[in-house]
Amino acid sequence: MVASLKRNLRAYGGMAAVVPKMFMAYSIWVWMGLFVQIIAIVILVAFWRAVYSNTTTVGGLDLQTTINYLLLAQVFAAAAAGTNVIYDIGDLMREGGIGIVLLRPVDMQASFYVSNAVQLFIDTLLRLPLALFAWVFFGLTLPGEPAVWLAFLVSLLLGHAVMFCFDWIIGCVGFYSTEIWGLSVLRYGMGLFFSGALIPLDMMPDWLRTIAAVLPFSQALYLPVSILSGITPLGELPRIWLLQLGYLAVLLVASRAIFSRAVRVVTVQGG
Repeated sequence: MVASLKRNLRAYGGMAAVVPKMFMAYSIWVWMGLFVQIIAIVILVAFWRAVYSNTTTVGGLDLQTTINYLLLAQVFAAAAAGTNVIYDIGDLMREGGIGIVLLRPVDMQASFYVSNAVQLFIDTLLRLPLALFAWVFFGLTLPGEPAVWLAFLVSLLLGHAVMFCFDWIIGCVGFYSTEIWGLSVLRYGMGLFFSGALIPLDMMPDWLRTIAAVLPFSQALYLPVSILSGITPLGELPRIWLLQLGYLAVLLVASRAIFSRAVRVVTVQGG
């Protein structure tokens, strides 16, 4: 058992080590993305300052709280984007690499999760210059209490796991279809809106906020960022973590069951 555990750790560790190398290989896109995000922040702050020009609160939030939340949402936007599971499965199906991946002596879903968790960490790390820009020019404030940061990290990891399982279920559609690009674009657009990346969910009408709460997107960004920005008090943590754990348990079981069924109909297109 110990030998098996060491073998698995070496295998998944090797997969995790590949992710930073991919970022380094395509570093030009990282810096171009950072430039685009800076422009997006400038536009976003100008827009919300205009919205608040004739009012003091919107949805119970004042201007400073709203801007601080949105700045943090941009810094941790990798969580809103979710994972690359749908794109990766689509590419493997299209290029014929799915057969090789399925033959590897590791759990496919677990290996994809490890890669995406490392990618989330690197994405967040590479956004530190963006956080510095937001702090210098727009007064981004961060909590000083370690308990808030710990609560944020736990909620962020749980939310990312929820989104991974959700994306895995969507990715399984690729086993039944010849192309999954359109579905991935739809999922990205819905995630961008319902995750709270563009607007705090507190500002949505009650019926729309209810829909956003039911969908899994808010688990990955709104909940952790609302904790970090002070919108959600620490007293709400038991409810939030219970909700995220429940969501994760249901989607994990569903994703495993759907994958075990979908993999039976896999068709290799390329090669």
